[in-house]
Amino acid sequence: MPKPALSANEVKEIINLRRIGNSLHEIRVITKRSNGTIWKYIKDVVVLPEYKDIWRAKRGGSKAKSNREWQESKKRASNILGKISFRDQMMILSCLYWGEGTKRELNVINSDPIMIKVIFQCLKELGIKNEEFKISLRLFDGINKRKAILFWSKTLEIPAGFIKKVNAIPGRKVGKLEYGMCRLRVKKGGRYFKLIMSMIDFIKLTVIKPS
Repeated sequence: MPKPALSANEVKEIINLRRIGNSLHEIRVITKRSNGTIWKYIKDVVVLPEYKDIWRAKRGGSKAKSNREWQESKKRASNILGKISFRDQMMILSCLYWGEGTKRELNVINSDPIMIKVIFQCLKELGIKNEEFKISLRLFDGINKRKAILFWSKTLEIPAGFIKKVNAIPGRKVGKLEYGMCRLRVKKGGRYFKLIMSMIDFIKLTVIKPS
């Protein structure tokens, strides 16, 4: 059953609690109201000068806690994953291709340089040589073609000449796509495509148990 609407006194209490430097969490504990309800009334409230130091200390503590949690998470991730084996790389390749690759041929395109590099390296681990790749770019108007070619060649650690084709996309939608999108294809890549799709099917059958 939903809680009744805030009374004028409750609203006043929430605002006053914020003015004396209480955090959203502290106000929630005191008032037993949700974060969304509280935030609605405190988002524009200015903390009183005499409580500013307390407020800053709490914010600093929250940042320190977040940093500690990040460090702990990175350490735990390292312990869980450990050394990445060939099998692990094939799992990574299969899952990334499942989400990003086309389902008709070995063809994947993305603007994320790290993702493209990971897929590229995993494909090479599968046995595909640099000269077997067909690498092209898709660039919006306004993106410097030479800079984009140099960026992707450096990212993939290949000569710039390996990027044979650059397709222009009308419009100036640059934003996060500063260097456009990179497409990876493989010459006569049918057998590799079938292998990747078969690995995806194996994951489906293994992870999704019949009910």
